Amino acid sequence: MKFEGSHILSVSQFNRDAISRILEVSSLMAPYAMRKKRCHVLEGAILNNLFFEPSTRTRVSFGAAFNLLGGSVRETVGQENSSLSKGESLFDTARVISGYSDVIAMRHPTMHSVEEFSKGSSVPVINGGDGANEHPTQALLDLFTIQSEMAPHNKTLDGLNIVLMGDLKHGRTVHSLSKLLSLYKNMKVTMISPDALKMPDSIISSLTNAGHEVVITDKIEHNLSCDIIYQTRIQQERFASKDEANLYRGHFSLNKEVYQQFCQEHTVIMHPLPRDSRPEANELDSDLNDLDNLAIFRQAQNGVLVRMALFALTLGVENKLSQFEKPVTWYTNK
Repeated sequence: MKFEGSHILSVSQFNRDAISRILEVSSLMAPYAMRKKRCHVLEGAILNNLFFEPSTRTRVSFGAAFNLLGGSVRETVGQENSSLSKGESLFDTARVISGYSDVIAMRHPTMHSVEEFSKGSSVPVINGGDGANEHPTQALLDLFTIQSEMAPHNKTLDGLNIVLMGDLKHGRTVHSLSKLLSLYKNMKVTMISPDALKMPDSIISSLTNAGHEVVITDKIEHNLSCDIIYQTRIQQERFASKDEANLYRGHFSLNKEVYQQFCQEHTVIMHPLPRDSRPEANELDSDLNDLDNLAIFRQAQNGVLVRMALFALTLGVENKLSQFEKPVTWYTNK
């Protein structure tokens, strides 16, 4: 795959070699994210962060990733703060904003909207989530996290036993991750959800066609003995009403008692965040916070590494990092 100048819109555009390259460059970013060194390879470059749907981690990590490579960030948050609220088309917005930018990161509530936007952009566009469709950078950071968490156990991305649990119908993170898992071999993927929130058939087919064993169930009991549990929240914003979403809250809560009863000693817990900690949901109990295998915060930090890598690759500077290094001169405890 040619990265330089390319849009990052869907995980479907990657083959296994492209994924390996992204994960390799992501690892190179660790010294900068950990403040052991700093890098100004993108000094003078401008990222426009266009987030037309609420976001904290994704928006901030895109900005932090670009800043860590020396670039500047401009932000537009909410459609009401953009000319889209005046009837401007995505194409026109893209044509204008790309004139002010070197790269654009975009989130939008409508499926396939980021792809539509990219057709009017003269600079690379990176999809930060488009409705219930895809979240490619999240899937890449999830894969990076799985690889990192399994390495101490001498396991690779092939042959893993993974559980996807929660709102699998609306969760774009598990949609994109499942598409990436289809590139690997000999996996067992267990999908735990209510029937009404099960994974779309097309994604199930992509996994079975790749030769993976797929188990579909609505029971937690005896289905959590695995390498990775990927928990998702009920995506209230994708339901017709809050009352409808409430029908499914709290059905798949994971706490230390459940973990100790049904999981293996090495089972890693992941979640794209935010986790819903309200009593009626409590999908990942706070009593798991001291569990070494709770990887959700390491997972969030890995998002910075992967997004740094995508900026470096799309702007063609991934081989120039060491030429633009400087020492860190401020106090840091990272």
